[in-house]
Amino acid sequence: MMEALNQKSLERVVSQKALQMGNSFPCQICVVGFLSGICLTTVFLAALTSLGTFELGGFSFSAISMGTSTSDMINCDFVPKATEKITDSRLSKEKINDERVAQLYSAWSSLLTTGISLEKNEHHLLKLGLNESDVPNAPHLMNCKLKTQENERLDKHGGNENFPPWTSWKGQLDSFPAAAKSDQFKNFKHQAAYEGSHPPWITGSDEDNYPLTRKVQRDIWLHQHPLNCRDPSVRFLVADWEREPGFGIGAQLAEMAGILALAINEKRVLVTNFYNRADHDGCKGSSRSSWSCYFLPETSQDCRDRALELLESKQAWQEGIVRVKQNYSSKQIWAGHTPRIWGDPWNNLQPTTEINGTLMAYHRKMDRRWWRAQAVRYLMRFESEYTCGLLNNARHAAFGKEAAAMVLKSFAGEWPKDVRNDKRSDIEEFVWSNHKPWIPRPLLSMHVRMGDKACEMKVVEFEEYMSLADRIRRRFPHLNSVWISTEMQEVIDKSRGYSHWNFYYTNVRRQVGNTSMAAYEASLGRETSTNYPIVNFLMAIEADFFIGALGSTWCFLIDGMRNTGGKVMAGYLSVNKDRFW
Repeated sequence: MMEALNQKSLERVVSQKALQMGNSFPCQICVVGFLSGICLTTVFLAALTSLGTFELGGFSFSAISMGTSTSDMINCDFVPKATEKITDSRLSKEKINDERVAQLYSAWSSLLTTGISLEKNEHHLLKLGLNESDVPNAPHLMNCKLKTQENERLDKHGGNENFPPWTSWKGQLDSFPAAAKSDQFKNFKHQAAYEGSHPPWITGSDEDNYPLTRKVQRDIWLHQHPLNCRDPSVRFLVADWEREPGFGIGAQLAEMAGILALAINEKRVLVTNFYNRADHDGCKGSSRSSWSCYFLPETSQDCRDRALELLESKQAWQEGIVRVKQNYSSKQIWAGHTPRIWGDPWNNLQPTTEINGTLMAYHRKMDRRWWRAQAVRYLMRFESEYTCGLLNNARHAAFGKEAAAMVLKSFAGEWPKDVRNDKRSDIEEFVWSNHKPWIPRPLLSMHVRMGDKACEMKVVEFEEYMSLADRIRRRFPHLNSVWISTEMQEVIDKSRGYSHWNFYYTNVRRQVGNTSMAAYEASLGRETSTNYPIVNFLMAIEADFFIGALGSTWCFLIDGMRNTGGKVMAGYLSVNKDRFW
């Protein structure tokens, strides 16, 4: 009881003292100053709200609402109402943008779908709330029908001319109406052919490719396309593609390069026949079981027909007018003489391949490396419409959403509401149509070969490939994108640990463990086991940089295609060397 009374007495004393102090002038000044400071701070922060984010000396101040109360501001957990509105608005815009990206991606997908009539495509677009005229150009896709028509035109003799219609004019320019009607242009085309115009499938100058690439490609085409296939002096070599189960596509191409060398050395026209990897439902009509399912044929239809006729002629066999692969030994095919009608240009190969930190200036098989590059480049010079479609689908799956976001970001207005259906201008039709489809650049392609390849070459882990990738990026810091081709699921799993890289790859079931390549391909089926490697091969050729293993025939051929595709100076980083060097 006594303690309670003493406590109350103490509280009365303290209260009186506090009242006296509060009535003093200095204390009143402090209180007024404190309240004024709160008011000024509130006004200052409200002003900042109208201006957005303010930065001073490296520190930023976020916008705060003018309607914020003092008690709200003192609360540390408070989120300003204007910030809430800005955040909600941003999230809403991002959601709308994501929906539009998905809508555009889906629209492009419907136009890509094969085996569906135009009416069905239009029906799918209507489901998306779109008309075909609402869909902007897809920068990552090729007009395969138009491109194939152009390739076929460039792969034939021009009328009664001895030469194809190659000029220094690219793409559709030589069909530009004003030029096509000009007698001066016709004379230019005629003169250009005879003065040695270069094949349109070769990119870059002589310095950008293996020595003499443009001349060699031109000469091979002329050799394979005689003007009159029924001339008695024209002889043939007919060869099926190798069909042994252990032969991959790379080995098939390497063998056919040797057979083409035999044909050129013996002045015969090579006619390829049965191609087992094209024996599937994706290859339609006459292209089934034929190389022409994937690339334009190595010779004309007239020469093919003539060669197959002669196979039935006993006299043609006796006179040696026609021969087949079985007339030659394995050694003649795989280790035969490299054609020397162009001299020995392989002695001038630029040393742009690095192995273990050292540039390879010379090795024992330089002639074979040069020739295989020339042979495979010729055989794969023009993609078929089917292959073009495969590449379209692969690019769309890998880059389609990026392309859609890029297109929508560049669109002036709101898509699809503000779409303008302008007619294509001449520059779009005849000039820009020659540009290749968009891919994220710079792009590094990486072929990681493991599995049963250990019996033929030194196999290294994925980490070593990535170490080389980091070396490239130290020199080219804007490199972020990697296209991986591999048969191993382990590689794809490991790639997810490199979050500072963007990885792309085909969506296919991969190996787990050390299954043989033949067994793995058989499990995929013929169509898939052929299509996805060809897509990866062609993507590797288009990439800006490449890392591979030259001990792999596949990587060896990629190297050759890049070195005859204008990419000599891009270099090649290999984790090992070819076993025959």
